[in-house]
Amino acid sequence: MSTAAPLIDARDLEVGLDSETGLVQALDGVSISIQRGETFALVGESGCGKSMTALALMRLLPDNGQVRAGQVKIVNLQGNHSSVQSKSRSDAIDVLAIPESEMRAYRGGAMGIIFQEPATSLNPVMKVGDQIVESIEAHTALRGAAARAKAIDWLKRVGIPEPERRIDTYPFQMSGGQKQRVMIAIALAAEPKLLIADEPTTALDVTIQAQILDLLKDLQREFGMGLLLITHDLAVVRQMADRVALMYAGEIIETATANDFFAAPKHPYARALLQALPDAAKRGEPLAAIAGTVPALTQAFSGCRFAPRCVHAQSHCSGTPPALEPLVSSAGSASSTGASSTHLVRCLRAADIESATKSAASITVNTRTETPFSAKLLSGTPLLAVKDLRVSFLQRQGWLQRNAPGFVAVDAVSFELSAGRTVALVGESGCGKTTTGKALMRLLDRSAQITGQASLGEANLLSNAGDALLAARRQMQIIFQDPFASLNPRMRVGEILAEGMQALRPEWSEEERQARIAPLIERVGLRKDAQTRWPHEFSGGQRQRIAIARALAVAPKLIICDEPTSALDVSVQAQILNLLAELQREMGLAYLFITHNFAVVEYFADYICVMNKGKIVEQGAAQALLAEPKHVYTQRLLAAVPRV
Repeated sequence: MSTAAPLIDARDLEVGLDSETGLVQALDGVSISIQRGETFALVGESGCGKSMTALALMRLLPDNGQVRAGQVKIVNLQGNHSSVQSKSRSDAIDVLAIPESEMRAYRGGAMGIIFQEPATSLNPVMKVGDQIVESIEAHTALRGAAARAKAIDWLKRVGIPEPERRIDTYPFQMSGGQKQRVMIAIALAAEPKLLIADEPTTALDVTIQAQILDLLKDLQREFGMGLLLITHDLAVVRQMADRVALMYAGEIIETATANDFFAAPKHPYARALLQALPDAAKRGEPLAAIAGTVPALTQAFSGCRFAPRCVHAQSHCSGTPPALEPLVSSAGSASSTGASSTHLVRCLRAADIESATKSAASITVNTRTETPFSAKLLSGTPLLAVKDLRVSFLQRQGWLQRNAPGFVAVDAVSFELSAGRTVALVGESGCGKTTTGKALMRLLDRSAQITGQASLGEANLLSNAGDALLAARRQMQIIFQDPFASLNPRMRVGEILAEGMQALRPEWSEEERQARIAPLIERVGLRKDAQTRWPHEFSGGQRQRIAIARALAVAPKLIICDEPTSALDVSVQAQILNLLAELQREMGLAYLFITHNFAVVEYFADYICVMNKGKIVEQGAAQALLAEPKHVYTQRLLAAVPRV
């Protein structure tokens, strides 16, 4: 790594947020530096301070937030950006000390950012092309037709089909993955010297993810761009990063080169995260989920912040705050000098753990001895049988707005699912996975034309109506991808669970319904007081548990899981997968698992259906299909999957 001055050098950042419960110490002494052409990955659970670090660097903190201490030096970012050149007073400035008018020249021009949620970051009343052109004209010399041509070129480079036409579309006319690509195009259009990417590929399937990551690598080589990558996807980190910093509860607790971090993690939290990753080698075993959650940052910490969740913690861990410092390796040699090669860890017992002869399994925090859930229930008769399912979305034509044949989203899809088994539907965004699940749930009746056959036991799912449809819906439920959007924010958790019972289990008395709620909440790993709280009071993983509890409330036999872990941290994902597996083993549940996460598929699925452009192009037993995919599309999908 170059020893030249870094592109950005943040030292001892402290960020506080005013809240109703007191001051939230979002960042506490965070220091990072990024060299030209380097990818620096910031990883950790939700709420640890990753995104807050990015917002502090860009001076985009919310109104209730302020940088209470520290500095952020930007070095050598002038480049070809005339707007920055004219305003820069030296080769190194502290962006926290300059006026906002001067900061605007750096923000978006010399420093770009890709936000995590494109739907809320894009202007809904502006065409996507206008939003890209706005960035180009603000930070480069291009104007008018030249700027529009550059915007079309960027849409093409980030993988938007038909860019000449799609440049004039609005965000609501694009899929989630396409909106994310537009966000990336906006951030890259001014060719920044430093790019901050906050979960840039979370909503993307593996092929588009690979395309975006390759694009970022190409731009780094072409422009010498530095990249701050914020993500919870450790496979992406392994593929992209030069250096890694692991955050927990507002602090950096370990930093190292990517090779050192993945080969020999030092902090117990880092080791537990890597153990929690699902893969084919762990099939049939519970994942090493980390107990508990990130602590509230309104409290005053007296010792190690991870100690309450750490299986190696001793009494002195809770009384002495550990420093972030080098650790002598087990061979007795110290890390080499230099910021790019020093392995630092914030743990009082790191040396003891390093020298211990324990196996990797000794650091797991899940010590339950359970029957492997690979011994699943088998049924001679399929619980769910789908044959030649076809879903086409209707279009309105003419001044009378009559219905006309439209886009065929699902075409001749057939598969079977037995009790106690998991069938995974995989494929790229827009291939028809979610549409298949919603069609089986009869959630598209008003907007689509559905033909074919689908039976759940003796019930015909596609033709039933009235009481017969209600009876079928008692037997099948769905877990949506975004639990926050699918939970009513004006209802308490207990009311959310009772609502489904009232609609689908009217034979249960009010007393019986209430008696079922408390055990159900406890069954999905939430505290008893959860039923009196509102959805916004829970973390993403906890909200997903509420969604699972809602699906279980009516005692179904089949659950359609639509990307149930895509937005979750590694540790929370492990908790959810363990929970789903336990429920399947104990209750004989069948899962139709819709996902683009192949690590989860390798670990969890019994049978795989690969979808492309509305059709199933290949299906088979999970282990056989993953070992020897036959279809070229399946081969391409698997080749694009990043690996740790």
